[in-house]
Amino acid sequence: MYSELIRAHYSQPRNVGSIAEPSGKAIVKSPVDSDTVLITLRIEQGVVQDVKFKCMGCAVAIACSSVATEMVLGKSVEEASEISEQTVADALGGIPDYKMRCSNLAPEAIRKAIEDWRSRLPGNSGTHLKEIK
Repeated sequence: MYSELIRAHYSQPRNVGSIAEPSGKAIVKSPVDSDTVLITLRIEQGVVQDVKFKCMGCAVAIACSSVATEMVLGKSVEEASEISEQTVADALGGIPDYKMRCSNLAPEAIRKAIEDWRSRLPGNSGTHLKEIK
């Protein structure tokens, strides 16, 4: 049985959708099943001004994505980058251990979307990629 918070975020997820011209975006797929999450961010002056997600997955995957977006909205990119899977699970009152790997994808997607944003900053063109020799 899932917690009341998981059920609430699953039945009425927050921040669903995608940002038309995001500052950064990332897709993360579960290593063990078909759960997938897309995170799009609008960052202004180093602060997450808007965040949206699209998730194809189970109730826990949707709930984790919903609560993770709430946790980073209005935060600096440094604070948002520190979001962890455990913090998201704790915010939902805990999730089953076996769901940590397959459903708690949003924190990684948020970190990768911030990396994408950083790679787009002036002067950083391609510096996030290893040079191919």
